[in-house]
Amino acid sequence: MTSLADLRVIDAATLFAGPSAAMMLGDFGADVIKIEHPRRGDPSRGHGAAVDGVGLWWKTLSRNKRAAAVDLSREEGQEILRRLTDRSDVLIENFRPGTLERWNLDPAGLLARNPRLIVARMTGFGQFGPMAGRPGFGTLAEAMSGFAAMTGEPDGPPTLPPLALADGIAGLALSYAIMVALHARERTGRGQVIDMAIIEPILGLLGPQMSAYKALGVVPRRTGNRSNSNAPRNAYRTRDGRWLAISTSAQPIAERVVTLVGRPDLVEQPWFGSGAGRVQHVDELDAAVAGWIAERDAAEVIAAFEEAQAAVAPIHDVSDLAEDPQYAALGTFVEVPDPELGSVTMQNVVFRMSDTPGEIRWPGRPLGRDTDEVLGGLGYGGERITELREAGVIA
Repeated sequence: MTSLADLRVIDAATLFAGPSAAMMLGDFGADVIKIEHPRRGDPSRGHGAAVDGVGLWWKTLSRNKRAAAVDLSREEGQEILRRLTDRSDVLIENFRPGTLERWNLDPAGLLARNPRLIVARMTGFGQFGPMAGRPGFGTLAEAMSGFAAMTGEPDGPPTLPPLALADGIAGLALSYAIMVALHARERTGRGQVIDMAIIEPILGLLGPQMSAYKALGVVPRRTGNRSNSNAPRNAYRTRDGRWLAISTSAQPIAERVVTLVGRPDLVEQPWFGSGAGRVQHVDELDAAVAGWIAERDAAEVIAAFEEAQAAVAPIHDVSDLAEDPQYAALGTFVEVPDPELGSVTMQNVVFRMSDTPGEIRWPGRPLGRDTDEVLGGLGYGGERITELREAGVIA
């Protein structure tokens, strides 16, 4: 049994944030219909690595989705979407503010036809404000949120992540917002509109930076791999050239680490009793830990930390992930059969549930693979579908 099998979700968003929220709903059984432009398709089809011209990012991002190609800028395409939302629970879209309204697909009109519909609007900057009409991507959110300003080496430039970080965070947040709206609908019987700006969810992961700024005037500074909150916390190189990450967020862990590396005297220092105090003496702490680790191979260091019940982990690249026994035990990566590529390896459903587990039923499909099936379910006959295809409204 899949927990969301009674839901129909229309994914009319592009690239990453909105589609990733739809993917997570699809992982737990929702019938997700992906709407793409019949000639251009979703831009994520062309992002990242590809095999024989088939994008691997697309295969993961659009898994468990039926693929329908409809031109929503055309009147006939707009009618298709209206008829779809009449029979759906959720519409996810990320067009610039005013676009749906210009296409006569405004949320108020869609809700008038289907009062139980949830319209989830994902944009860079939200539906109002001085920047609302601008194009927005996750990179801009990483810049505006303060993330880039506090990331990087102290004497280096602000650093942007090499991945769609803000989009991924916003996708998680939107899937949560949709579930909240669905739960509220159980009490009220009514759907609603969700307005989510990509620039906002990432703020929550950066801690109380605004609280500290308003109360104390603190502006976070770049610390490289160190932390403003606790020490020692860094990436340390072993004798055999491996890199290990260590965190001492909990006081007992910090005590175990410095004792293990031969400096139990540090525990007795008055400043050692708090993360903030240890940060003030980070150079001394890092020197002790780094020196001890540099004299030993990675396997020896990890074994010693495990015996001491201190926190350590190897810094993996993807080749290490493929061989890691913990990920193997969790079933984190799975081989999914695919008619285009034979099979695709991808990350599994992001969490496990004892009674209603999710599953990957199929990877992202070719453009327009399910258009005829989707339109047939709306009552369109074969002749009308052919006319719409010949007119370029669908593919």
